Amino acid sequence: MIRNTRRTRRSAWARKAPNRSGSGTSRSRVDEARIVKQYPPLTVALIALCVAVALLSQLGASQEVLQYLYIADPHSEGLAAVGNGQVWRLLTPIFIHFGIMHLVFNMMWLWDLGGLIEAKKGSWFLGGFTLAVGIPSNLAQYLLGGSPFFGGMSGVVYGLLGYIWMQGRYNPRFGHVLHKSTVVMMLAWFVLCWTGLLGPIANWAHSASLLIGVAWGYLERNKSPARIVK
Repeated sequence: MIRNTRRTRRSAWARKAPNRSGSGTSRSRVDEARIVKQYPPLTVALIALCVAVALLSQLGASQEVLQYLYIADPHSEGLAAVGNGQVWRLLTPIFIHFGIMHLVFNMMWLWDLGGLIEAKKGSWFLGGFTLAVGIPSNLAQYLLGGSPFFGGMSGVVYGLLGYIWMQGRYNPRFGHVLHKSTVVMMLAWFVLCWTGLLGPIANWAHSASLLIGVAWGYLERNKSPARIVK
């Protein structure tokens, strides 16, 4: 959750004099919640990072840039670079995209699914979710796929899909159910990627993320969504 001083002062005033400012505070909370829903800050920041990396790397064509973002240093053995302190490599592959369609497709889904989760659960939750899904999925792809040359936000997207799918299916208090056609389309795309017809795809990252998201969403089936504005 991103807080600012003006918002903190407003919350403090509401606690001190709830009777005099209750209606105004309620309106301000609604306004802030609407802003977060329309312009989810962390979702926007993640998209901006992906676009920036795409521009700097010329959509994945510049190895001079990408060599510092791959999970493993192409010039070192294994995860030696991570062991030597370059721990950002465990996450940064999610910001790499190869081609305009790869970028646009992932950013559209990140905007929809990431924005939904941020509006319902808050920026801190989305940030933690991105780390908890992105790092294991990158490791799975590297260890099982056998190459450091991969990237994309689609792993996190599949994690979000799995989480929202399970929450909508098993937690009535979540308040959002994915349309059946959305789930079918994304799972069909998931299977199609595994066939090899679409070329090299980070399928292990997709699989790990989807499993984490499904498990997480199911385990939280009895939990109410966190309030964004308190």
